[in-house]
Amino acid sequence: MRRALEFLFTRVLRSRLGIALVIAALVFGVIGAARLVSGPLDPAAGLSSRPREPISTVDPQVGDDGVLASPAAPTPKTRPGELPPEEAAARFTTAWLTGPGSSADDWQAQLRPLSTSALTEKLTGADPESVPARRVTGQVTLRPRTEAFVEALIPLDNGRLRLELVSPEGRWLVDAVDWERP
Repeated sequence: MRRALEFLFTRVLRSRLGIALVIAALVFGVIGAARLVSGPLDPAAGLSSRPREPISTVDPQVGDDGVLASPAAPTPKTRPGELPPEEAAARFTTAWLTGPGSSADDWQAQLRPLSTSALTEKLTGADPESVPARRVTGQVTLRPRTEAFVEALIPLDNGRLRLELVSPEGRWLVDAVDWERP
């Protein structure tokens, strides 16, 4: 017996396998003691005492208050006597489409009263023959972004014209032109 105890303490408990066996015995001992102390469990309760219904922190009768809810689209503001944004976009598009066959100076003179100074500067030196479309095929569609900024989409025979209009003082002017192929 003495020899067996000596072998156990000098060889087995000093090896990795012996240490792992001691740790496993301790873990199972703690778990067994905890189960004895906790008492009998209700088998229908599952692993937790979670509620049967989801917990709601919002009144389901009230509308969506989430971050992803989009507010109502702003209404573009126009100064009395000035063109509304859809009409300003339509006039700019008509002037823009007259580019082919016109001189650069005449074409830019038609666009200038409907454009911001920044766009007028960007169009300096632009070739009117480079206009990729010839006619409008549908109605102007507005996407209001703020009271003073809208995006206008105009379907044309060879794609779609996207205009960004700004209204710094209630007068709508085109600030950017973009062409989208179908």
